[in-house]
Amino acid sequence: MINKINKIKTAHGDLSLPIFMPDATRGFIKMCTNEELLSLGVSALVVNTFHLYLQPGVRVIKKAGGVHKFMNWPGPLVSDSGGFQIFSLIHQNPKMGKIDEDGAIFKSPIDGSTHKISPEKSIQIQFDLGTDFIVCLDDCPPYGFSEKKISLAVDRTIAWARRCRQEYIRQIKKRKLSGDKIPKLIAVIQGGSSRELRKRCLDGLLEISESKFLNTKIPFAGYGFGARPIDSQGNFLFDILEYTAKIIPDDKIKFALGIGTPADIYRCYKMGWNMFDCVIPTREGRHGKLYQFKNNNIKSANFYREMNVKNSINCNNFKKINIDSDLKILQDNSWSYLHHLFKVNESLGQKIASLNNLEFYVKLMRKLKNNNKK
Repeated sequence: MINKINKIKTAHGDLSLPIFMPDATRGFIKMCTNEELLSLGVSALVVNTFHLYLQPGVRVIKKAGGVHKFMNWPGPLVSDSGGFQIFSLIHQNPKMGKIDEDGAIFKSPIDGSTHKISPEKSIQIQFDLGTDFIVCLDDCPPYGFSEKKISLAVDRTIAWARRCRQEYIRQIKKRKLSGDKIPKLIAVIQGGSSRELRKRCLDGLLEISESKFLNTKIPFAGYGFGARPIDSQGNFLFDILEYTAKIIPDDKIKFALGIGTPADIYRCYKMGWNMFDCVIPTREGRHGKLYQFKNNNIKSANFYREMNVKNSINCNNFKKINIDSDLKILQDNSWSYLHHLFKVNESLGQKIASLNNLEFYVKLMRKLKNNNKK
């Protein structure tokens, strides 16, 4: 299944789809400079509203001139609403807050201070950040919720999406934005593993997207897959991901939120999803896992290998890390040296592994695009 949309214009440059965006959750990619990211071909990043709101705070970022200037990133940025983090915090420990029809009240995990996030405030914060894509606040249920509770989360997600879009239009008018300076708004589809609930959620969002508010009609630019893509037993939800991708209009962004293993990206791209983000490349790299292609062809999900540099066999492995890399640091250094860096807990090793994985993901997206052209 191939999506009709392949390029998006933003105030900070065009994005070519499909795209993988590393998570710069707190405004940075661990172990990597912006210059290194750009040299790899990384074109966009995802920041997290929840984390930036708590630290350094919106006031600081506004004084800097927006999050692009604050983190010195020239390309497009997506701001996740932070709802997943807020609700995970509350669901894991009800003492940390509560969720009601108006939004969420929660305690900061940093200093214990109390905060309230409503759909309107989430949108206001994201406009203050100045990102190119903003995401509606949604009610994200955890594992093990009954279908009845997930149904209530769907109703709340639709209601909040309406309020998010209304505030989105208010902010556009208030800030007198036009053209590419208007950020793209992404709605989130909830519904657990139920086709019926996913369809009901999307139908509600589509109705909102086509409605007018303040005599203005700006549809949602895309739709994201809400909640984690695995069930309580850890099984990947292939069926519901494929179904959800199929029912989203093909002229919209299809954002597979948080989906990030190479195999899962390949499978989801084949379903029609065309935007991806995750912490996996750098997080796994920092723990010693490196991804590399088996060959130039991607015809199944078994197109790559995972290597753990910490394995003792690499102590005497003097082969270069990746002679096919465009990075000299990967061309010149051996697995043995990288193994040594990890053994002595030298951060340079984590940096090298992170760069390897980010380059792998950038090249994966290029290969998917090229396969699409054939």
